[in-house]
Amino acid sequence: MSILIKNGRIITAADDYIADILIENEIISAIGKNIHTTTSRIIDAEGKFVFPGGIDPHVHLDMPFMGTFSSDNYETGTRAALFGGTTMVIDFVIQTKGKSLYSALNEWKSRSDGNAYGDYAFHMAVTDFNENVKTEIKDMIEKEGITSFKTFMAYRGSLMIDDRQMVGLMNEVKKYGGIVTTHATNGDMIDYLVAKNRSEGNLAPLYHYLSQPEITESEATGRFADMAHYTGVIPYVVHMSCEGALNQIRDATKRNQKIFVETCIQYLLLDASLYDRGFESAKWVMSPPLREKKDQAALWAGIDQGIVHVVATDHCPFAWEQKKSGEHDFSKIPNGAPGIENRMELLFSEGVLKDKISLNKFVEVTSANAARIFGVYPAKGTIAVGSDADLVIFDPNEKHTISAKTHHMNCDYSGYEGWEVTGKCKTVLLRGKVAVDNDKVFIEKGYGQYIKRKPESKHNR
Repeated sequence: MSILIKNGRIITAADDYIADILIENEIISAIGKNIHTTTSRIIDAEGKFVFPGGIDPHVHLDMPFMGTFSSDNYETGTRAALFGGTTMVIDFVIQTKGKSLYSALNEWKSRSDGNAYGDYAFHMAVTDFNENVKTEIKDMIEKEGITSFKTFMAYRGSLMIDDRQMVGLMNEVKKYGGIVTTHATNGDMIDYLVAKNRSEGNLAPLYHYLSQPEITESEATGRFADMAHYTGVIPYVVHMSCEGALNQIRDATKRNQKIFVETCIQYLLLDASLYDRGFESAKWVMSPPLREKKDQAALWAGIDQGIVHVVATDHCPFAWEQKKSGEHDFSKIPNGAPGIENRMELLFSEGVLKDKISLNKFVEVTSANAARIFGVYPAKGTIAVGSDADLVIFDPNEKHTISAKTHHMNCDYSGYEGWEVTGKCKTVLLRGKVAVDNDKVFIEKGYGQYIKRKPESKHNR
């Protein structure tokens, strides 16, 4: 059956108007005034916004880390995402050192295939770039539709690669139009500070924050930008958290360098004062850590100026019992926090309603830019004839309170517990089906599809 959405206020990265949307066979088939049909289910969206389905390009589902796994898998994570208006996520396949990229891809497929509620794609995290891995890059991009390759400049001994490997990967990825993304923090400096604090008996979660000062992120961001400029690859910095790192990007633009930047909702709204709560602060142990108020102001300005392109979540939740493995040593606390369900409503309430960003900018940073950068636009990330019918019908006036008691993420606490939000995702459609309506899910596990992507350089010119 087709679906007709009537009288909604349609918001894209460029547009703002009231019209009807006709959906047939998973896609938008018509947009206009006073569309009439006798065979469609009619959804009245008068007084509500209609946004493109959100895209969160930074999540970790069922991820092995520090001897455990993140607590949301593809079933629970993509289901929770839908309740928060996110219809597509991009997860990270993480290569095991000494093994191939394909072995990692097959492992992640075994977890994801048939289990997702929402659509999903993959980045490939390269932790051991060598001659054998080099030969896999072309097939990853051209056969598997994985066009972005993540590197870690931290976590020595497990995930981190050195600058020699970084440059080699950049040169190879550039050949096929792909993107290299990075976790930009100085791993050696952080390791030194962690060891120093442990040796001095400083073991509380506060010292996770104090072991990753701003300079560790700003230095690595500048170094990554320099290597990308030298090789000519398209670079993307994930989860930027501080003013110093943002200023490195500003400097890079002075030499006409194209560089994409992502921040996360927590860095816009939460700050390091949360590390003053004893072991409860473990809820907010993530890397990079939460920063200062001045960093929040810088990141909001970066969004408004078009220097920060994407607001993601770095969703990587761990249950409280998992966090307690570091109760006596901050370095053993699994890094990560829940957020996949809260991103869009928080950004609307704290960004749009407080005049920090426009409605069009809201769509840019929650879906359109990610779709363009990661090769799924215009099927995703916009509302247009021929696009996938991934839509969020959003009540801008409904107030509600975020709580672990009511969220759908598989995590027994919330980093935003008690936060009052104005604006709620009422109805969410995924490829033409009503997926969520009034806090109930109407699709089955497995409806979510794996989405192959095109290289950014081949479609976004």
